[in-house]
Amino acid sequence: PWQPGSASRWWLHRSLSALTDSLRRRGSGLIIRSGNSLDQLLRIASSCAATHVFWNRLYEPAIVARDSRIKQALRDAGLHCESANSALLFEPWGLATESGSPYRVFSAFWRKGASELAALAPALPPPEVLPPMPLQLEGAVVERLGLLPRIPWDSGLQESWRPGETGAHEAARRFLGDPVTHYGDRRDLPAVSATSRLSPHLHFGEIGPRQLLWLTRELTELFEPAEPFIRELGWREFAYHLLFHFPATADEPLDPRFRRFSWRSQGADRLLDAWQAGLTGIPLVDAGMRELWHTGWMHNRVRMVAASLLTKNLRLPWQAGSRWFWDTLVDADLASNTLGWQWTAGCGADSAPFFRIFNPVRQGERFDPEGEYVKRWCPELAGLSAKYIHQPWSASAAVLAKAGVELGRDYPAPIVDLAESRRDALAAWGEIK
Repeated sequence: PWQPGSASRWWLHRSLSALTDSLRRRGSGLIIRSGNSLDQLLRIASSCAATHVFWNRLYEPAIVARDSRIKQALRDAGLHCESANSALLFEPWGLATESGSPYRVFSAFWRKGASELAALAPALPPPEVLPPMPLQLEGAVVERLGLLPRIPWDSGLQESWRPGETGAHEAARRFLGDPVTHYGDRRDLPAVSATSRLSPHLHFGEIGPRQLLWLTRELTELFEPAEPFIRELGWREFAYHLLFHFPATADEPLDPRFRRFSWRSQGADRLLDAWQAGLTGIPLVDAGMRELWHTGWMHNRVRMVAASLLTKNLRLPWQAGSRWFWDTLVDADLASNTLGWQWTAGCGADSAPFFRIFNPVRQGERFDPEGEYVKRWCPELAGLSAKYIHQPWSASAAVLAKAGVELGRDYPAPIVDLAESRRDALAAWGEIK
């Protein structure tokens, strides 16, 4: 379950290529094999007379189960096995409440986690030289894995990203200069380049959270302005904490009441298609969905608004949105994706209450006041003033004509009435609360 989606496979191809080049520059190389992981590891170990196998841990439920089986089988075969944590600041089982149970509230979780940050050791630098590859080892080239799309829809991804360790550290140093000092004030503005955009690099292990923590201390004169960014690393830790302790939440709501929630059935496919394509007629949401399709990423504030529209105004199940994000995000991370969707839908740990329904018009007016973000991704609306850019349906026919917009022709009319759908969502919540 939850094999990498299309955007993740694109990133994986580029990341493996970059890793191959990096290892070659250090005198070594990368062996690429496909097939059963245990079988391949045993064959490689046998062919080069290996005695030890090391790896960095992953925490998705299916991978935890797989790696546990592999570790036991390799040990049974006489190999010394050792795994380590490079993906997180803390192991998911390393923080617990006073009663020993997992945390379900972020503020309490992070108070505990933040108090232990000072004890974290810095990461070691990469070695300058590595041993050469044993000649008898054979592997495939990365192209044989078939990770890239057959139909070339990925030009926007190529324009937007540089996968690999070098790209990750360049992005980190760029962000940890001046931008991080303004992160707390500007991170909610989608038209401004104020977020780190490090999430895909973190997901693919090209940079680690402890590296970021120490880079922040090294590059930021005052650590305090970077606190909001460090707190976001804590939110990522919380996502892994929850997925580890509640592995069913990738598919099932943590709050069991939501198993009885009245999701929409009539017209659901049509509404989901419009949402996925960025054709809902709600400009801020459409801009986000188009940014996602073009770049494989979406601004976090807009992610919340788009998710709220899907789960509350359209009343479609959060799992449908989670699956779409999983396939289209380059930073698709099972823990963060699950936490984000259950948070917005109101059915997870420390969630926004269900009755908190984002109004996309008000959100747009507050965080994209001049409509710059909407105009970039919905250029058909570029002629509208800030007064109407987030609700073109409220403009008169004359105003729309002057802007060169005809609703239903140049840009869709809203597929849902925001006020009416909000009442319907609250009524559905009233049936289960």
